[in-house]
Amino acid sequence: MAINIKNNIEQEKMRTAGHLASEILTMIGEHIKPGVPTKQLDKICHDYIVNIQNTIPANLGYKGFPATICTSVNHVVCHGIPNEKTLKHGDIINIDVTVIKDGFHGDTSRMYLVGKTTKQGERIAEVAYECLCNGIRVVKPGNRLGDIGHAIQNHAEKNYFSVVKEYCGHGIGEIYHDEPQILHYGTPGTGIELKEGMTFTIEPMINSGKAAVRLLSDEWTVVTKDHSLSAQWEHTILVTNNGYEVLTLAPNETI
Repeated sequence: MAINIKNNIEQEKMRTAGHLASEILTMIGEHIKPGVPTKQLDKICHDYIVNIQNTIPANLGYKGFPATICTSVNHVVCHGIPNEKTLKHGDIINIDVTVIKDGFHGDTSRMYLVGKTTKQGERIAEVAYECLCNGIRVVKPGNRLGDIGHAIQNHAEKNYFSVVKEYCGHGIGEIYHDEPQILHYGTPGTGIELKEGMTFTIEPMINSGKAAVRLLSDEWTVVTKDHSLSAQWEHTILVTNNGYEVLTLAPNETI
């Protein structure tokens, strides 16, 4: 398995792409409200990426995906396709965006709570974010991929939630989905050793019910089998000489 180690110039390009991706998710936040169709959110993001940032929307047309962002609402786990259905009070939504700048990808997603929230929606979004942070915090040279997965799985299950196992994080750089695969479950001390200069995403999908999922007939949208809520957060990570750097941080976010 060949894993691409980024040099200093490539790392700087990854920083730029990551910052731009994060900027989109900050921009779109004020537009997420009851009555707004997810297709409108997609248009706003697309126009911002193309006309304001002068970057390339990586998702649009990728393996046939028909939109710029993924909009995964409530029981949709990932890869939700924007459509004319409007958001309503109490919904939770994940928006996932990837941009290409100077040939390098920046990939990130966030959860948003729509209108008058529910305690269940708030809780699953909160725990999913904590799972992401726990996975990130164990990233450093010499640790292994299994350490990341274990940190995520342990926190989710401790809070009586489950981890989706069919989908994972991935290496990223000039290639959108590269090696290695970043599983969100695992055993400490197992898997590939982390090395300085690796870049990859961590993007745990956490369900409030059982872990089982199914793929809808559009061959993109993944939902929970038991119709329980699902939440996901994603960051692009660089392994540094003594730990990690989060390349897609939101403003005022610390991990």
